[in-house]
Amino acid sequence: MGKPTGFMEYARVEASHRPERERVADYDEFLLDQDVSALQIQGARCMDCGVPYCHAGILVEGASIGCPLSNLIPEINDLVYRGEIEQAYARLSKTHPFPEFTGRVCPALCEGSCTLGEHEPPVTIKEIERYTADEMMRRGKVRPRMPKIRTGKRVAVIGSGPSGLACADALNQLGDTVTVFERSDRPGGLLMYGIPNMKLPKALVLNRVQLMEDEGVQFVLSTEVGKDFPVLRLMREFDAIVLCAGSTQERSMTVPGSGLFGVVPAVRYLSRATKSLLDGAPVTDELLFARDKDVIIVGGGDTGTDCVATAIRQGAKSVTQLEIMPSLPRERALNNPWPLWPRVLKTDYGQQEAIELFGRDPREYLTTVKELHGDDYGRVTKLTTVQVEWQRQGGRLVPVEVPGTEKVRPAGLVLTAMGFVGPERSLIDQLGLETDARGNVRTADGRHESSLLTVFSAGDMRRGQSLVVWAILEGRNAAVQCHDFLCAR
Repeated sequence: MGKPTGFMEYARVEASHRPERERVADYDEFLLDQDVSALQIQGARCMDCGVPYCHAGILVEGASIGCPLSNLIPEINDLVYRGEIEQAYARLSKTHPFPEFTGRVCPALCEGSCTLGEHEPPVTIKEIERYTADEMMRRGKVRPRMPKIRTGKRVAVIGSGPSGLACADALNQLGDTVTVFERSDRPGGLLMYGIPNMKLPKALVLNRVQLMEDEGVQFVLSTEVGKDFPVLRLMREFDAIVLCAGSTQERSMTVPGSGLFGVVPAVRYLSRATKSLLDGAPVTDELLFARDKDVIIVGGGDTGTDCVATAIRQGAKSVTQLEIMPSLPRERALNNPWPLWPRVLKTDYGQQEAIELFGRDPREYLTTVKELHGDDYGRVTKLTTVQVEWQRQGGRLVPVEVPGTEKVRPAGLVLTAMGFVGPERSLIDQLGLETDARGNVRTADGRHESSLLTVFSAGDMRRGQSLVVWAILEGRNAAVQCHDFLCAR
């Protein structure tokens, strides 16, 4: 490393955020750029460690160690420290097609396994990645990469989320002719409509899609395969198909009153808010708008945080986020040692905004919804919650209600952010594909071939709900296996 003692000399300094009261007035990005000299100092904190777990990219008992994409992080950090931004981006691009996305939305698995992080705050790897990608775009250095050859093979990629984009990008660079089908009116899938603009500006997604189009990838929008585009035609016109349609069946509440108007799946709510922003038109469906309402968000995670932030920007009267699990500890537990991903409590941007505006953290732990109540028109007006404690029954932990803890709360909008239960079945059934116990497309371990010749799968549709960075890896690996299959035919 260029500064072997940097980790002893410099403290971790994270990127600044726009002030909460300023940023909640719009949907612009809340992150601010660091000065390049400050980033160089942060790059200098990268140690000359013997085993850089930050780019290990492995799972141990289901827990992540390092970046799944195996980015060459120590080398990138060193190049940024030296001011060699173009070389740093070139090194980053060897393993990562979309660093401008993960530099914003990834939880930074790399930092969780940083060797310095064993005893000090880790290197700001995520911020260095974001700056490097953004700076190269500002310099006009991110240009179309034209494939050197064309194989004559045609591949259809279904879905333009992170796995679909990564798959299409890799297949195109390998020389195959790629068509991406997207049922929404804009490309990007989860990146476009599942993540708010203030967290991931949509101009970045559209810019990356334009680069891919300039490189030869074709995008067919507002077209749902199996409905608008027949499956038989798809199999007739393409040499191979890669399913990257995601895990889009949201887990729903089953308590009394869950069918009332105003009880809305979180992603539907977020999608409508983003579409309204991009279209320049107000949300016309009152049931999907939070203004002057008491908003209850059921579920934690990134989606719950995004709902908190979006509801605040829409002018919610109050925002409460219910989480059935207990709060995470502020420091690593004994059963969560380095270099595993640290399962510790974090206060994300949405919670920070709620604390500033409402004077309290919106999260309430060990709490679940027992019943929802509505008016004569079937609209939700309030709900009853109850506290729970987790008890071991029959060899597993289950939530048990705590008597006497019921609480009735006003609720004009209830957003369910409880995760996803699997991919939608229509296309899977039309293709007659085998599925696993969770309803995902069945493939062999480490492989992406489905039970039907010429059909592959990647991303959440194959592995279940996961992170954007894992979806990108899935798409890239599926592309290589699909290409090898086509070359062997």
